[in-house]
Amino acid sequence: MIRKFVLLTALLLPAFVQAADPVPAPAEAEGMKQLFNGKDLSGWDGDPRLWTVKDGVIHGETTAENAAKGNTFLIWKEGTTKDFELRLSFRCNATNNSGIQYRSKHITDGKVGNNWVVRGYQHELRNEVALPNVAGFIYDEGGKRGRICLVGEQATWEADGKKLVKSDLVDAESFKKLFKLDDWNDVVIIGKGKQVQHYLNGRLILDFTDNNPELALSEGVLALQLHAGKPMWAEFRNIRIRELK
Repeated sequence: MIRKFVLLTALLLPAFVQAADPVPAPAEAEGMKQLFNGKDLSGWDGDPRLWTVKDGVIHGETTAENAAKGNTFLIWKEGTTKDFELRLSFRCNATNNSGIQYRSKHITDGKVGNNWVVRGYQHELRNEVALPNVAGFIYDEGGKRGRICLVGEQATWEADGKKLVKSDLVDAESFKKLFKLDDWNDVVIIGKGKQVQHYLNGRLILDFTDNNPELALSEGVLALQLHAGKPMWAEFRNIRIRELK
């Protein structure tokens, strides 16, 4: 009987494995370039109805009377993201979601709902704490892969699809403690070669490598999202970047 109990326990253990030891974000290096001056939207381009500077932060907001015509973005116009380290802080409300686009493309032709449509890798932004619908996962904005890599996962995307390496970078309870509801949260995104890592409030929450020969993105624009649909707001501050050699 004891032997059967031990065997059963061994079979069930994987379901109760907790998150691995936290992996801290690297210390911020010298030479980061500030992308927002805290006063106006110099160097950025977006729908002037929706994007302003409020109390020293970038403020994007939609209302029932002033709605977004499809997902719309505030696009950084003074550079691109290739191999990079991006750091910023955000906060938003919970009625909708936002995002940070990187290595993405500004779409100006075809059927687009507005002049600021961006497609590509998106770092999801949400004001929620229940996995998997939280800030930090990679979404294929405007593409066909959907949620490319979820929070907690180390994964690759090969020619034949997604391959999960492990999913214990952060668990549900740890994320609830890590994320600051209704408050500012710090994001670090590091992209080098085919690998992208997302950090939240100083902890690694996602590690993704895109080996798909047709769909992987190596360079493109940086942008901030206001999502179509329910009225929402999102704010951003202390946006800085450096190119990785």
